[in-house]
Amino acid sequence: MARLLRSATWELFPWRGYCSQKAKGELCRDFVEALKAVVGGSHVSTAAVVREQHGRDESVHRCEPPDAVVWPQNVEQVSRLAALCYRQGVPIIPFGTGTGLEGGVCAVQGGVCVNLTHMDRILELNQEDFSVVVEPGVTRKALNAHLRDSGLWFPVDPGADASLCGMAATGASGTNAVRYGTMRDNVLNLEVVLPDGRLLHTAGRGRHFRKSAAGYNLTGLFVGSEGTLGLITATTLRLHPAPEATVAATCAFPSVQAAVDSTVHILQAAVPVARIEFLDEVMMDACNRYSKLNCLVAPTLFLEFHGSQQALEEQLQRTGSIVGHVGDGNFHCILLVNPDDAEELGRVKAFAEQLGRRALALHGTCTGEHGIGMGKRQLLQEEVGAVGVETMRQLKAVLDPQGLMNPGKVL
Repeated sequence: MARLLRSATWELFPWRGYCSQKAKGELCRDFVEALKAVVGGSHVSTAAVVREQHGRDESVHRCEPPDAVVWPQNVEQVSRLAALCYRQGVPIIPFGTGTGLEGGVCAVQGGVCVNLTHMDRILELNQEDFSVVVEPGVTRKALNAHLRDSGLWFPVDPGADASLCGMAATGASGTNAVRYGTMRDNVLNLEVVLPDGRLLHTAGRGRHFRKSAAGYNLTGLFVGSEGTLGLITATTLRLHPAPEATVAATCAFPSVQAAVDSTVHILQAAVPVARIEFLDEVMMDACNRYSKLNCLVAPTLFLEFHGSQQALEEQLQRTGSIVGHVGDGNFHCILLVNPDDAEELGRVKAFAEQLGRRALALHGTCTGEHGIGMGKRQLLQEEVGAVGVETMRQLKAVLDPQGLMNPGKVL
């Protein structure tokens, strides 16, 4: 075991048997035919435009296309694909909707991109237990549309209509986290295809309990793993009662500090707000101009309350002029940058690193929502320390000894 762990540093995987004599972007013809034998010829593509589409997300990281893209139709095909790639030493990059912001789908070492969007079934709904099982092609909006008449909903909202399994893989959060928590709080079980093709149910097959003291928390291990430990092929999610009524409010403040202080006060008063969002004066001005609004250009908080009509009236009576992701301490700095301007891009990256280190200095985290991906690996080491990173490396080495799962990410 010690020899295995020592050998599993990322620098020790330069050899890839499937393309040792070929440039990146090329796969042996026999290997491509083997992929087609698993999923069908129409579900495999090596076309440049398709590969480029799957080599980038919505971040500034440059496109790193895979060598091929495959669309499995079921978990059995995913398992066979993983086993095939494992035997041949081919990197595997899971792909959902491509809405990530940290370069998580970039194929930095080539390999096979496994697009899971064709697996889009809602497998099981347990209304009495407030849980649902979905495949990776099911998005947040599709699930809530399906739940519309059940009196239940799934509240984690990262903004984009992301894949729910992708949200689990990145440990996503969003505007409702102040009341309903993040994906870590709402994933009950995961079905995962391991790098060698074996199938794992992290909480046991078919289980959807609210709490357990049975052994290691394998579900928690895979939530936020960003495709580096396996391919998530189904997730069991915690559902919540749909609110009877919703009320929104806004309030402008003379300064950022005043807005933040008001947020602290409302949380200390135990008012059960569902969202508290903050926009500074620069963003308010941009919103006014883009949406033809006439809002006051000042630091502004946006509040949303969920509950019964009577409860909402009581909550509003306690808010007065208090109205800010600020509720869970998560801020986004939106910087406009020309990715083709190397000097400008370098200044923005330097600012982002400085901002992350500022958060760490305040005993926070370098990433509240979007994961580590390619851009925050150094900050991760600064956050958890050398021992923490080495422990993560050892865990990955046990599950992915060849370093094939989404290489170049997180660690």
